[in-house]
Amino acid sequence: MKNSDNKTQNQNYTDRSPGIAIVAFFMIAAGCAEMITGFRHNFFGIVTSGEKVLTISSVIIGGFYAIAGMLLLTKKKSAARVALILLCIDFLGRISLVLSHLYPTDSVKNTLSIIAGTVIVIVIAIYIGMKMKTFN
Repeated sequence: MKNSDNKTQNQNYTDRSPGIAIVAFFMIAAGCAEMITGFRHNFFGIVTSGEKVLTISSVIIGGFYAIAGMLLLTKKKSAARVALILLCIDFLGRISLVLSHLYPTDSVKNTLSIIAGTVIVIVIAIYIGMKMKTFN
């Protein structure tokens, strides 16, 4: 019986570890990049305005993204749920920044970056939702 329990635990660990860990580390890196962009207003050619509201919003959104990634690394279902909530806030924050004209969409590069970033957040949220049963 003991062997069976260990096998079940290892099976669960193998099923969720690689994909969730990769996504989590990506989220942490992307969140940090967003925070850097918020402070520096220029990151790999993506230029943002220097308005204080945008700076604060970008840093918060990036922070939520990175924290969500860290939460996934705990492999706990409750942490994954909080991560999904943070991703929803990230999504709403991005939309709000564009609709309020705080995020500049006057260049193709900026427009494509906000669209791609938002789509990635949506895809990650869907992926986490699909993998929810693998969390403890």
